[in-house]
Formats: sequence, structure tokens, C-alpha cells
Amino acid sequence: MSGHSKWATTKHRKGAQDKARAKLFAKLIRQVEVAAREGGGDVNANATLRTMFQKARDGSVPIDTIERAIKRGTGELEGVRYEAVTYEGYGPGGVAVLVECLTDNRNRTGAEMRSLFTRSGGSMAEPGAVAWQFERKGAIEVPATIDEDRLMELASDAGAEDLERDDDGFSITTAPGDLASVREALERAGISVRSAELTMVPTSTIEIVDDDAKRVLRMMDAIDEHDDVQSVHSNFDIPESVLAAYDG
Repeated sequence: MSGHSKWATTKHRKGAQDKARAKLFAKLIRQVEVAAREGGGDVNANATLRTMFQKARDGSVPIDTIERAIKRGTGELEGVRYEAVTYEGYGPGGVAVLVECLTDNRNRTGAEMRSLFTRSGGSMAEPGAVAWQFERKGAIEVPATIDEDRLMELASDAGAEDLERDDDGFSITTAPGDLASVREALERAGISVRSAELTMVPTSTIEIVDDDAKRVLRMMDAIDEHDDVQSVHSNFDIPESVLAAYDG
């Protein structure tokens, strides 16, 4: 598992334990609203909404809260209108950084992102400068208690592209459109799914060590904590020993 994937996995699990519930809910609800506005409120006809609906349920967002978010997205209920904005830049050591936001004020969020990059020793870049270094993929996590051969067979038959294992469990990679079907196949087989979401996977990585590694991790954490940020991606590869010792 690459350094960034390991960081994202650790953040996900840590967030499920100690991140303020209201802040997590707000991010998930925004994702549901935007998916409904862009593709309609029918989860059966809108694959993105279906994924975001399940992600919100995985985050313990109540059904009625999700349904209200869908209605705000489709215009049945009034609400703040969010738009999706992606910011690109570079961090310490020259790593590429891609930040996906949902905001009701593009100018404010842009200024704040620029400040976060600068304070962290990085810099913002023009649109397209680093995006070409990433591919949109589905990412599924399952526990390490599953037999690897059985999991590989099930995932492959359902359309998965790759399977990796570390001490914490398995990471399955899919094409974006296959995320829901692979998850459903695993759950039908009785396999517990820790998380399933769309993400951006780097096509190549940059190894970062020592002080640059700590600076990169601090930058990622600072950006990730911003209220408008839905996800932050990078192409760094940091040794697991450094990640394990990092306490934020």
C-alpha cells in the first residue's frame, strides 16, 4: 500500500473514532446534496448519489437527514447551494496535491486554500498542473480476517482491478463505475466492508523521508481539517515507520 493510501486509511479510521460527529456529518451531507443536484434524486438511476448515500450511511448519518439533503439537492427543499471545486498544488519535496472541495463561496475557499498551501511550505498551481498525475478509482477496505484467495476470487469476479494487503486489512481498487457492484458482491458473500468510496489514485509516487515527510503530513492534515474539503490526495510515498511515528 502506498504511503498516501496508508495515510488516507489511517485518517479514515481515526476520524471514525474521534472526529467531531457534526463536522463529519456536514461533509457527508454536502456530498449527498451535490450528487442529487447534478444527477437527480433517484439512487437507482444516479450512481454517484448511490455511492454517496451509502457513504453517509456508513458514517452513521440518519436516513431522514440524508433524505432531506437529497431534497435540497433536487430543489424540493430550500438550502445553501454548494459547488464542487478542485484545487491543485505542490507540497514539500515537490509532491503533487489535489484537493476536492464543496463550497458556497468559491473566492473565500480559494483564498483559504492558497494560505494553507503557503503556510505549509507548498504552493498553489494552475488547474490541470497536477491533475493529470491521478486517476479516479473506487476504493474498498475490508478486514484482514478474510481468506485472501477467496477475497481475490470474489473481487475479481465482480470486476475489481487490484487487491493489496497490509497489517490492517485489504484494499480493493475498482473502476469508478464498478464500486457499488463490487461492494454489493462482497456483502452478499458475507464480507464486512469497512469503507467504500471514490478516490484519486496517483499514477506514480515520490518517496519522501525525514523532515520533508513530517512537513507533508502536517500539510495534509491542515488541508483535510478545512470545513470545505471533502478529500485531499497526494502522490507521496512515506515509509510506514515514519507514518507510524507521526502524531500530528
